[in-house]
Amino acid sequence: MYWLILGVLCAIFAVTALFLWQKWAAPWPQIEQLVSQIARGERPSTFLINGGKDPHRVGLALENIFARQQELELQIAGRESGTQTILGAMEDGLLVVDARSHVTLMNPTFQKQFELRDPAVGVPLVEAVRHATLDQLVAETLLTGEAMRSELSLADSRTHSERHVEVSAVPIKNADDEVTGTVVLFHDITELKQLDQIRRDFVANVSHELRTPLSILRGYIEVLFDEPQTSREELTRILSIMERHSKRLQRLVDDLLSLAQLESSHAELEISVVRMDELFNNLIRDWKEKLTGKNLKVIVDLPSETSVLRADGTRLEEALHNLLDNAVKFSPDNGQIRLRGTRCGSNVVLSVADNGIGISKEHLPRIFERFYRADKARSRELGGTGLGLAIVKHIAQLHGGRVEAESELGRGTTIRIVLPEVPPG
Repeated sequence: MYWLILGVLCAIFAVTALFLWQKWAAPWPQIEQLVSQIARGERPSTFLINGGKDPHRVGLALENIFARQQELELQIAGRESGTQTILGAMEDGLLVVDARSHVTLMNPTFQKQFELRDPAVGVPLVEAVRHATLDQLVAETLLTGEAMRSELSLADSRTHSERHVEVSAVPIKNADDEVTGTVVLFHDITELKQLDQIRRDFVANVSHELRTPLSILRGYIEVLFDEPQTSREELTRILSIMERHSKRLQRLVDDLLSLAQLESSHAELEISVVRMDELFNNLIRDWKEKLTGKNLKVIVDLPSETSVLRADGTRLEEALHNLLDNAVKFSPDNGQIRLRGTRCGSNVVLSVADNGIGISKEHLPRIFERFYRADKARSRELGGTGLGLAIVKHIAQLHGGRVEAESELGRGTTIRIVLPEVPPG
């Protein structure tokens, strides 16, 4: 009897132990495996845990946790992608450093400005970017907790030129008003500097060009006032000089007005069909006297396929007039000028070539700038305003085209106007 009771108790204990093991102990390896997979970012094949209701609830909770984790990761990835897109689209350079002046963030524009191959995140700023002025600006911002501004000059190895950058550093502060880092913005102001320099040069050049003829006119007017009994011969000489310089002033004013109209946002083209043979013939007829005076031979090279083009005839004639003016001025007596019109792909190319004194290589890239003269003394002596080629360039650009120059000292110069077959608008 005793053994029977003991056997029953052992059986009951075994069943109870098995039940408890299946309900509480057996599920734990599965739970541990699920947690490990979720921690590694892996998706478990199943969230069903063997056992009673409690393990099932644990499995369901882990599935919800995993789903929430995936959702959060997608949101973080989306925000990170959006942040990177914004940083990549910024035209200004962006740098963020912590309180120890270690780099925590930089955008592609900053890397490009400072010619960094890879983001130097986590390293001291002085090591990432070796620029004393920038390092000092950031250090002062971190120390004082106040916004700072400065200007940097950076060497551009691609263009072998210097770039100017405006820098603004703003401190980052926590709730206790402690400085925890600095945000630095880098705005490239190279073009603004260049435009400002062009403006100053333009004002200086206009002043210089106006001063000489005005001084001469004023001087001779004072002579006429002081010496009313001036002889007829001397009076004729003085009036001749005054007329020449007044015409120079008129040419300068006319060119300035023409250039202002071309650069205006309201500049428009009156497009029509232009016959090239008529355009060249009219040009030669207008310049016949000066061409004959220097015994210059004009050759017209106009293939049949370039007989017409669509353009503003009046402005195109003005551009060719300026080019022919230069060709006549700088050609030697008994020289030769070639007027040519050709088609090149979808463009029409008009060129004026001479065999005159030519232009040196160092001056060639700048000849289309306003008031730029390769030979200042000779140009003024020949009566040029220094605006002719600038006008030609703007007329070409207004047509959606461009200008090109080719020259060699002592071998002559060729200026080309490249126009699209179909002008804008």
